[in-house]
Formats: sequence, C-alpha cells, structure tokens
Amino acid sequence: QLQASGGGLVQAGDSLRLSCAASGRLFSSLTMGWFRQAPGKEREFVAAITWTTLYTDSVKGRFTISRDNAKNTVYLQMNSLKPEDTAVYYCAARRVMSHSIMSADYDYWGQGTQVTVSS
Repeated sequence: QLQASGGGLVQAGDSLRLSCAASGRLFSSLTMGWFRQAPGKEREFVAAITWTTLYTDSVKGRFTISRDNAKNTVYLQMNSLKPEDTAVYYCAARRVMSHSIMSADYDYWGQGTQVTVSS
C-alpha cells in the first residue's frame, strides 16, 4: 500500500516536497517512481529511483527523487515549480529493481496528491 502526501497550491518558482510512504518489508527492493496526470492528458512519467535515479527531461535540474529505506518512504523534492507542473502526482512501486518510464510496468499505485502551480 502506498500513501502519497505533500501536494498543495503554490506560486510559480516555489517548492514542494511530496512524500510516499509504503507498507511492507520489501521496500528496499522496489523501484519507486513518480508519475503525474494533468487534466485532459495522459499519465506521464516524472522520476524513478532504484540505486540510481531517472528523470523526464522537463523536470531535470528542478526535481529530485530520493528514498529512505529505513522509513519505507520515497520523496520528490520539486523546486522552481512552473504552471505546467500542475497535475495529480502519483507514486508507484515496481517489484523489479529496474528503471522503467512505463506506467504499465509498475505494480502498486498510491492515491495521488494534487499539485497546483499558479502563475
């Protein structure tokens, strides 16, 4: 089970940190990812972490994904937010410890947290 939190309404240029807490004892062996879905658009990959990290081009240099295996939690630090970052953000977990940008490759999903960036 994944529980995402930390969304909110911010202004352009502000920062937010999303958290996703996972239950279970196998967290350290999971690939963790963040996806987002804006109104009227398909869900898109944002970032993922195994022992390394992977980002979509539009967030490179602004977003940082990290994990704390002791707390079973993955984070997404979002800096220099833009209005186009507005979306519902979902955390996801993949049983295979390997990067993927495809949502179909992820086995577990959180409920989503809304991020709204005003201009």
